[in-house]
Amino acid sequence: MRAAKKLTEKVSWVGKVDWELEKFHGDELSTRRGSSYNSYLIRDEKVVLVDTVWLPYDQEFVTNLKDEIDLKDIDYIIVNHAEIDHSGALRELLREIPGTPIYCTNNGKKILQGHFHEDWNFVTVKTGDTLTIGESTLTFIEAPMLHWPDTMFTYMSGENILFSNDAFGQHYASESLYNDRVDDCELYAEALKYYANILTPFSAQVKRKINEVLALELPLNMICTSHGIIWRDNPAQIIEQYLKWADNYQENQITIVYDTMWQSTRLMAEAIASGILQEAPDVTVKVYNVSKDDKNDIVSEIFKSKAILAGSSTVNNRYLSGMGGLVEMIKGMKFKNKKAAAFGSYGWSGEGIRLLTEDLTAAGFTIVNEGRRGLWVPDQQELAAFQEYGKEFVRSL
Repeated sequence: MRAAKKLTEKVSWVGKVDWELEKFHGDELSTRRGSSYNSYLIRDEKVVLVDTVWLPYDQEFVTNLKDEIDLKDIDYIIVNHAEIDHSGALRELLREIPGTPIYCTNNGKKILQGHFHEDWNFVTVKTGDTLTIGESTLTFIEAPMLHWPDTMFTYMSGENILFSNDAFGQHYASESLYNDRVDDCELYAEALKYYANILTPFSAQVKRKINEVLALELPLNMICTSHGIIWRDNPAQIIEQYLKWADNYQENQITIVYDTMWQSTRLMAEAIASGILQEAPDVTVKVYNVSKDDKNDIVSEIFKSKAILAGSSTVNNRYLSGMGGLVEMIKGMKFKNKKAAAFGSYGWSGEGIRLLTEDLTAAGFTIVNEGRRGLWVPDQQELAAFQEYGKEFVRSL
């Protein structure tokens, strides 16, 4: 049995910490620090359950919830987002309490019906709709594309809690629950990785929705996310950070990513990095092999960068598949305000660098130059030329 954790006199955490999670969204997102599926139980004159947990833990969730409360005492269920990591226990729960009203957006209803093929007791809501549960009132705020069309926030008056679902979350397992009880560097690294890999394509919507919520001037004691840590110590800090991340974010960083067959492109990447640092020692330079390093970590570093250099050998008249996979990922990110160039080795045809440049353009990067390619294995003279290329690249920024 897993005990619930009381957050306030009226609100308890009743979720699941998943220490073993290593991949999420299929294999699309690495989660080396695990995650959690945060569900919340509100006890006022009415009893409300906010979200559930991921499908593999549905029976465990319902069993633990029975230890906390008679399920028949639950008056309402709120589904802030229908994705299966939040709604996964609904079917198991509603076997016990059929007919319980489920509050969600209209898109949420459609998606839940698409997932479960059940005609449950849906109550659809829109921004500004409220549910009075006693001393407290719940206010619903639609937040489409943060990060699905159905997403909404729920604000609880009195306790001054924003149940934000995926927004402001992290894939970060901890029994400590709160932001002031975990390592701040780890927490922000995971929050940035979460934003970079999941929310970046929707930055315009993030910025607009946050400013809309801030205009309401709601008092805020806590942000209860659906993954990871709850923000209770200065919860506004993560809101302020999201506004920065949503505003074409960049740091004074250049990231070099490469794929290589026989190490020639690696040598070129290292020479370019050396040239950049000789020309601009205050710039942070990071170098990643896309076939060996975690692609989600690479996306996080690209998110932080003002410019990138992408390198690959030419093979079969194309660039290498490891780089191809990364390029497809960053096309979907829709990065703004970033520059790029391509480089790499070749043996006889050499068009990989041109094709890589074209795809970086299609991904939204401003191309700095036509790129540089080197024949076969670079000697010291060629490496010096790539070093000079690094200097020219950073000067062009």
